[in-house]
Amino acid sequence: MSGTTINVGPVLFITLAALTLLAAAVFGLTRLGSGGAVVRAAARAVLQLSVVSLVIAAVLGSWWSAFVFIVVMYFVASVTSARRIGASRGRWLSALPIGLGVLPALGLLVGSRALPATPLAVLPTAGILVGGAMTATTLAGRRALDELTARYGEYEAGLALGFSERDAVLEVCRPAAGQALVPALDQTRTVGLVTLPGAFVGVLLGGASPVEAGATQLLILVALLAVETVAIGTTAELIARGVLRR
Repeated sequence: MSGTTINVGPVLFITLAALTLLAAAVFGLTRLGSGGAVVRAAARAVLQLSVVSLVIAAVLGSWWSAFVFIVVMYFVASVTSARRIGASRGRWLSALPIGLGVLPALGLLVGSRALPATPLAVLPTAGILVGGAMTATTLAGRRALDELTARYGEYEAGLALGFSERDAVLEVCRPAAGQALVPALDQTRTVGLVTLPGAFVGVLLGGASPVEAGATQLLILVALLAVETVAIGTTAELIARGVLRR
């Protein structure tokens, strides 16, 4: 094993199992939820990454296969977000905020040549952006709809005062939806001081200089801010217009 790689062997799997059991035990004992959910999530991650690790070399070999992989990521993210939001009306429209956030940002990164136009660079970047948009859409949707349910009387009061449905909903839901951007804001504010995110570490381990790794991470973080802001704003607008509701 070299100094920059992880040895795939019994020690790795034992460590992963120990960490999973620790998380599951704490999650269950503190009654935050079922410890089984943690175990299932970890097992799923092992399975998915095992498959991806086997096919990633072939995927990165051509643009068409990289494109197909990105489409699959987008589809899975949309399904996951739709399920987590729990809307009964327009649930599949959760794909719209993710797409509207990712496509312009990724197009700008590649079109400006700030990001190398190669599958090796575009595919993981797309994955990071899609993941960020999925999380932002889910958090914004859940929090906004929860707020609308809890403060439905205020929504009705707004209508009685002459507000349009859109304005009445936004008065209630906008602050809650905006909270979905807090994780991205905190990550951007504390990068380098509290955390060294994956893009920085990955580029550094790949042989780039610390300055190049820092520039790459900065590009990803700012792109994520743009992507998640668009996703949150679009989600709030869908809820305000009544097309995404419980």
